[in-house]
Amino acid sequence: MKASEIQALLDEPACRHNHKEKSGCARPKPGSTAGGCAFDGAQIALLPIADVAHIVHGPIACSGNAWDNRGARSSGVALYRIGMTTDLSETDVIMGRSEKRLFHAIRQAVENHRPAAVFVYATCVTALIGDDLEAICKAASERWKTPVIPIDAAGFYGTKNLGNRLAGEAMLKYVIGTAEPEPARPHPAGIPTYDVSLIGEYNIAGEFWKVAPLFDELGLRILGTLSGDARFCEVQTLHRARVTMVVCAKALLNVARKLRENYGIPFFEGSFYGVQDTSNALRDFARIIGDADLMRRTEALIAREETRANAALQPWRERLKGKRVLLYTGGVKSWSIVSALQDLGMVVVATGTKKSTEEDKARILELMGPEAKMIDDGNPRALLSAYRKYQADILIAGGRNLYTALKARIPFLDINQEREFGYAGYEGMTELAKQLALSIESPVWKAVRTPAPWALEKRAAVEGDALAA
Repeated sequence: MKASEIQALLDEPACRHNHKEKSGCARPKPGSTAGGCAFDGAQIALLPIADVAHIVHGPIACSGNAWDNRGARSSGVALYRIGMTTDLSETDVIMGRSEKRLFHAIRQAVENHRPAAVFVYATCVTALIGDDLEAICKAASERWKTPVIPIDAAGFYGTKNLGNRLAGEAMLKYVIGTAEPEPARPHPAGIPTYDVSLIGEYNIAGEFWKVAPLFDELGLRILGTLSGDARFCEVQTLHRARVTMVVCAKALLNVARKLRENYGIPFFEGSFYGVQDTSNALRDFARIIGDADLMRRTEALIAREETRANAALQPWRERLKGKRVLLYTGGVKSWSIVSALQDLGMVVVATGTKKSTEEDKARILELMGPEAKMIDDGNPRALLSAYRKYQADILIAGGRNLYTALKARIPFLDINQEREFGYAGYEGMTELAKQLALSIESPVWKAVRTPAPWALEKRAAVEGDALAA
């Protein structure tokens, strides 16, 4: 990857925060990959494509430390769950055998698993020694008549966010536009069918399955996602969508922009977290498509689903109203979860913005007001200090903060990609409310905060001795 190409990706025209000092698109600095390198970002962006063989070309640690760290689910084939790596050793590097090992690894993946395609990820080692990834993939593709796609996103190129974009560029260069979609089947209700796509949606914990039936009912055929529960052939056809929704703008905005520039596909940014945001996303699809009947049916569906959701949420709202939340996450969740929590009547005392764009921060201010507290420092001491300072009742953060919360004996809810519950859509909102209530009201917190009986006895003895003296 040329330095000019990397710089072009950092200069994202669709980002208004593009040239700001603390932007998510800033030029990488030494140590900036500590929160995830470019290889990690590329892999988590593409790994949910379920029928592809994903080969990590590098030492075993690159694969072992990063594999399956995003809890994306598949509705069928699960080839993406099989870890594949060339497992390079020092001897392979010194003796110049790495390219040969990669060629044999591709052969083994094709012959043993018959994948729809093979994705080969460069790592720091293979980029430094100069392996010609593109040439090897081209030769292997011709040899075994299977698409073999090079993902040139070596870790030292930059941050995880840059890796997301590099992965998107690979899809634009080698995959999107290489096949045409099958004709849409007639809708059971006899209504028109429109093709749409989703960018930056990963089906964490299967949460998008709670939303997909709404699309089916409205006659919106999801051509494909990048990349939750996706298939290779679906990604190939993304250029035929009528509208694209960008779910995580920081990750793959470059893909949405180039789909608009190259194929004239309009896009908008939205979220499926919270009742109101889900409704707004469906409205935006109908509005951009411009079909009056679709708009009418969308409003009817929204009215029905909001009525159901509000009825299901009412008992949870009564239990959660006024509870104070410290939210530490980033990106789209830094504001979309705020909206969902406010919908439950909870008070968000502060939200994390370490991985948020300027647009994300602007939405936070819109939701929480000009006095919104934004936290950029996520070390355990700072989080616990903020928790106590703002008198929060629960910490909502990523899995890496779980043990911080447990050691401090405070309620915690995992909101990031490692979680086991899906919170998207109208149904997901009820699940979110349920998990919040169960965590805050758990009797374990009172138990662990109460001193042990022997500690009370010791304290009483010490106090008694002091009085006697």
